[in-house]
Amino acid sequence: MSGGPEAAPDGGLRCPWGLSTEDYLTYHDTEWGRPVHGDDALFERLCLEAFQSGLSWLTILRRREGFRSAFAGFKIAAVAEFTDADKERLLADAGIIRNRAKIEATLANAKVLADWHAGELDELIWSHAPDPAARQAPRTVEDVPAVTPESTALAKDLKKRGLRFVGPTTTYALMQACGLVDDHLADCVVRGAGA
Repeated sequence: MSGGPEAAPDGGLRCPWGLSTEDYLTYHDTEWGRPVHGDDALFERLCLEAFQSGLSWLTILRRREGFRSAFAGFKIAAVAEFTDADKERLLADAGIIRNRAKIEATLANAKVLADWHAGELDELIWSHAPDPAARQAPRTVEDVPAVTPESTALAKDLKKRGLRFVGPTTTYALMQACGLVDDHLADCVVRGAGA
């Protein structure tokens, strides 16, 4: 079956994208698709998905600790206090992706989110989770969409509230990574593990 699950070294079937490197296999098996809650945790994922835009997720995954260090653990209140000097520091930091527009969007988004009440980002993001019973498990990678009506609505909601770099493809990747949807293939041994 083209694009279907493939056997991992342990013999269990996995989504094929999760088998190309040990980093991907660990991420696939222990994080991707598991529910993530908390404003700071979701801010981190939203930022990393934005930085990933146009790049391989592996590039971000391998620099995640560098990102966490550079962005004060993605604590919204701390990043909201970053200054122009911090921006210049980030633009010189080889441990992250030094994209000016993405760095500026991260700092601007933190300033917006710092004014939200505790739990508001979590509540907003999770309000766009589709009914899992209404979605069929994908059988192949070709069955997994890049954008959905829910991710489009989430992107519009976030943009309307002043956030940047939050298009529908980025928000769908966030939804997949943070367990709002379970896009592990139907025969993947990890499917349903995060429910």
